[in-house]
Amino acid sequence: MEHDNSNFRRDNVFSKPINRRQALLGSVGVAGMMLTPGIANAATKVKTSARIVIAGAGAAGLTAASRLSEALDGAKITLIDARKEHFYQPGFTLVGSGIKSPSYVVSSTAEYVPKGVELLEERVAEFDPDGQKVVTESGKTLPYDFLIVAVGMTLEYGLIEGMNENLIGQNGIGSIYHSPAKAEATWKTMSAFADKGGRGVFLRPNTEMKCAGAPLKYTFVTEDYLTRRGQRSKAEVIYNANNKVLFGVPIVSEKVRMLFQARGIKVNYDRVLKAIDPGKRIATFTTPEGTEEQGYDFIHVIPPMRAPASIRNSPLPWKTGPWVAEGWMEVDKGTLRHMRYRNVFGVGDIAGVPKGKTAASVKWQVPVAVDHLVAEIAGKTSDALYTGYTSCPLITRLGRAMLVEFDYQNNLVPSFPGVIAPLEELWVTWVMKTMGLKPTYISMLRGRA
Repeated sequence: MEHDNSNFRRDNVFSKPINRRQALLGSVGVAGMMLTPGIANAATKVKTSARIVIAGAGAAGLTAASRLSEALDGAKITLIDARKEHFYQPGFTLVGSGIKSPSYVVSSTAEYVPKGVELLEERVAEFDPDGQKVVTESGKTLPYDFLIVAVGMTLEYGLIEGMNENLIGQNGIGSIYHSPAKAEATWKTMSAFADKGGRGVFLRPNTEMKCAGAPLKYTFVTEDYLTRRGQRSKAEVIYNANNKVLFGVPIVSEKVRMLFQARGIKVNYDRVLKAIDPGKRIATFTTPEGTEEQGYDFIHVIPPMRAPASIRNSPLPWKTGPWVAEGWMEVDKGTLRHMRYRNVFGVGDIAGVPKGKTAASVKWQVPVAVDHLVAEIAGKTSDALYTGYTSCPLITRLGRAMLVEFDYQNNLVPSFPGVIAPLEELWVTWVMKTMGLKPTYISMLRGRA
C-alpha cells in the first residue's frame, strides 16, 4: 500500500530547489562516503579451504560475506539468519517522519548474498567457541575455523513495565525502532499529535543503543511539525536524557542543548523510563531522587537494548567492565577480534566497543575484521585498526541536518573539512541523509564501499 505523505507535502519541505552548488556538494558527499576504508586489498585471492561461519545477515553480516567472497578462493562461507527481509534501518527515522514509505526500507536478504556463499535461513541458538561450532534452532551443528558474529541486538520493550510492541501506534505511543510497519504507525500517531498539540515526551534508554542520535532527531522533527502546522504554542515538548548529557560527544551535546533551548524544548536529565500506563497516558521515570510521573499526549518510546540471549548465554560476552550487564561481545576495539578466542570476530551492533552501533561504523569495522581474518589464513599479519569512526546525520528540522562524525576519543573527524561544517544545519546534509546514503549502504552490502 502506498504511504500517505499528504501531511508532509503540505509542510512543503521540498519546496526549496537544490542549486548547482548544493547538488555538487551532495555528489561529493555521497562519493566520499563510498570510498573504501584504508585497508589493504589483496591483488589476488587467497586460496583456502577454511570453513567460515557468519552469524547474522544484517548490514554487518552481508558486508562481511561480500568482502570475504572477494578475498578468498575455495573457502566454505556459511551465512546464518532466519529473517528473509532485509531492513535498511537508517531509514526508519525517515519512515517515522513521513518522509519515506515503509517499502523504502525493505528488501530481501537473499539479493545481497554473494555467489558462492551459502545462506542458511535459521537462527543460531548456541555459540560454542571452545568446540569451534554453532548450533541452530533446528539442531543443526556447524563447525567452523573462523566465526564472524554479526547478530545485532534485541529490543527489550518488555523491560518497561506496561509496554509491549503491540501498543505502538495506539494511545499516543510511538516507537520508530521496531519495524517498518511500526515506524509508519508512529508517523501517523505523531502526525495526529502535531495537528492539535499537547504534551510530547521523548527519551532514550539507559543502555547502549543503535543510532544514539535517533531519539534527538525524532524530537527535532516532531517540534518542527508542530511549528509548521501552527500548533507549537499549544504544545510542550520534553526530552528526558538518561544521564547528564544529550550526546556522548561533548561538543555535539552542547550544540544540541543550545538548539533545544532556542526551540523551547525542555530537557530533564537523569530520567529513565521505568513504566507506562497507556490508558491513563502516564509515563513513570526513575530519577536520582526516586520516581517521577509525566503525562503525555504523545510519547516516543525507545526500549532498552542488549545482546541476543544466544550471545548472553555463551562464553563470548565481556566478563568485566561496562558491557557485562547487556552481554556485548568481548572484542578488541581496534581489530574487532575476540579477546579470548582468536578465530572469532564481532562486528556491528553486537561488538562491545566504546562507539559504533551505526551503519556507518559497519562500513569501517568490517573491512578491518576481514583484513585480520584473511591475513591469518594467509599466514601474515594485519595492522588494520578501527578507530571508532561513527557517523550520525542528525536531522534538526525538516530540510536541515548536521553531519556529525567522531571517533573513540570524541574527536570530530569530518569527511569533508571546509565543505561540510560538522555542527551546521545544512540542506546538503539533509539531501545526503534522505537521498544519498541508501545507495552507499547498498554498495557497502555488496562489498564495494
